[in-house]
Amino acid sequence: MNKLQRCRAPVYEMLEQYRIVGNISYHVPGHKNGAAYDGVEGAGFLDEVMKYDVTEITGTDDLHHPEGVIKEAQELAADCFGAEESFFLVGGSTAGNLALILTACPEPGMILILQRNVHKSVIHGLMLAGVRAVFVEPLIDPLSGLAVAPAAEAVEAALAAYPEAAAVFVTMPNYYGMGSDLAPLARICHDSGVPLLVDEAHGAHYGQHPALPAGALACGADGVVQSTHKMLTAMTMGAMLHVQGQRLDRALLSQRLAMVQSSSPSYPMMASLDLARRLLHSRGSDAFTAGLAAVDVLRRGLAELPRYGLVQPAEPLHDGTPLHKAAYETQDPFKVVIYDATGVLGGFELQRRLEAKGCVPEMSDDRHVVLLFSLGSKAEDAARLLQALREIDSEVTSESPHTAGISESQNISTWNNLNVLQISAPVPFSLKPVSANEVESINLEHSVGRVAAEMVIPYPPGIPLLYPGEVITDQIQQRLTGLAYGGAKFQACADPVLQRIKVYNIQKGGEV
Repeated sequence: MNKLQRCRAPVYEMLEQYRIVGNISYHVPGHKNGAAYDGVEGAGFLDEVMKYDVTEITGTDDLHHPEGVIKEAQELAADCFGAEESFFLVGGSTAGNLALILTACPEPGMILILQRNVHKSVIHGLMLAGVRAVFVEPLIDPLSGLAVAPAAEAVEAALAAYPEAAAVFVTMPNYYGMGSDLAPLARICHDSGVPLLVDEAHGAHYGQHPALPAGALACGADGVVQSTHKMLTAMTMGAMLHVQGQRLDRALLSQRLAMVQSSSPSYPMMASLDLARRLLHSRGSDAFTAGLAAVDVLRRGLAELPRYGLVQPAEPLHDGTPLHKAAYETQDPFKVVIYDATGVLGGFELQRRLEAKGCVPEMSDDRHVVLLFSLGSKAEDAARLLQALREIDSEVTSESPHTAGISESQNISTWNNLNVLQISAPVPFSLKPVSANEVESINLEHSVGRVAAEMVIPYPPGIPLLYPGEVITDQIQQRLTGLAYGGAKFQACADPVLQRIKVYNIQKGGEV
């Protein structure tokens, strides 16, 4: 496409023209371009939005059967992000993840290989598709205790163990911006004849600037979901799904998208996707100059504040040998992950103090705080954050340490640290709810051989060690017992200290 085409925003331009023409609405939505609020209590800032809030009428096209401006906008998106075909999502990356799984696994009982630490939307996709999931353990960064993606060798072993698998599904990067090269995974998948599906919700900007990691499509992924609203400039819930190659049935994918998305999609949201793409197409890598400069200000300032540690890939030794087994190799420069290196402040407390000073982080865990920058960030944003961190440093001097480095529960919270490639047996998922008379609560020590009826997630780092329907082996029971004995806290299960666990009744098939 030429430069003139790339500077267009077809959906946005259509909405501007719609407002200028000023036709009278004899169709939905019922607010009639906001006129319903005239002369009464106003709609405030929504009054302007409603003037562009249209539906599928002549000239506005149809997201689920695009032939006009939406078709053109999606073609421009494919050109911008390096896909063969792109789809606008108005239900966030959640809709894309659901559609990918329902496409790759069109029949109940099919096997999907995926990492254990996935977004909840992926779990919901497994349930909707009736998938039998083979979970592969993620690698854990030894320095931070954070989970990344599975090793290529683990995925290869899973495919060898389950050659009937329909696809492999991974998340890259993770919420903390940590990632690694997906190209080896793509080669392994394609050698086995299956597609590689990637939840790249936090990497919509990848590949758009030399300072950013390569995107999943460039690494060979077949289907990629991106939250355009997270790290680029679309409105919240605006996302895209990109595909390439012949390993996904695109007609089926379109049908699945129509099934999981609204039949009345938001046109302002689609226009924001159009504008987010146009910004990249028209400005190229220059779009990121100011944001990267802001991150540089922050990093230089942090170097003068020894209290705050920074999560980043380990530097290799002079002979090229890594300091430890590399769980990840790339870090999104826009995700600045800090922690109190003195051990006094935990992540939650550090976030609370930053918010009290008007600086709102993206998230925190027991140890870390994630500070998210983007192409919309400015140097003064970094300066204000540094001032807040300096003030916190001067205020917190003699309190009792929160933790001395990574806690023991983090170190033993996943099987990966045993240096064994862990692959689960197929775990069945379905939409059938669990009835109270199908389960019982038993002591954890008596659980070997039983089938879990609840999810068990030690936190941190928040990786499920058990899913409902998974057999509790002796190894799993020992791992859980060790965690519970060490004082770990557990999420998603009824007993947060895991003295007891819910399992299926024996008469309901709850025993091996």
